[in-house]
Amino acid sequence: MAAVVVINWWALALRGVFAILFGIIAIVWPGLTAAVLVLLFGAYALLDGIFALVAGLRAAAHHGRSSALLVEGILNILIAIIVFLWPGAALVALIYLIALWAIISGVALIAAGMALVRLAGEILLIVAGILSILLGAVLFISPAAGVIALSWWFGIYALLFGIVLVSAAFRIRYHPI
Repeated sequence: MAAVVVINWWALALRGVFAILFGIIAIVWPGLTAAVLVLLFGAYALLDGIFALVAGLRAAAHHGRSSALLVEGILNILIAIIVFLWPGAALVALIYLIALWAIISGVALIAAGMALVRLAGEILLIVAGILSILLGAVLFISPAAGVIALSWWFGIYALLFGIVLVSAAFRIRYHPI
């Protein structure tokens, strides 16, 4: 799996850039309506899922281990489709969807980081995974958080998550196995 992540360092960097952009939007405009926040999350989950899926498919083509990336990509795309098809219902379930997505992404990133034991960037992937799992746990414990508080919290998370992913991508790019 380490070779897969090294080959696809650019996908990891793009995922980080999208997370940073989403985080900035969520922090700067916390008063966005709940429906817009739901759709923004759907767009982010779709983009993140597409890039994870592309990285997983490229890994499979190179006979690498790709199951974690493929599962993450497919689940992110499915969550995005649900958000786009049923935004009203998604609004009610938004906190739980984000929590589930964050935990799944966190586990996948920790698995990827643990597979990269020889690279300097592996600890950053593990940190990103831990941040994701913490966000998911907080949202499951406190689902009554307001939309503005959720926007700020998720924005800060996405910003930190994106910075960590971009940092890991470039460390992996310039310090390959």
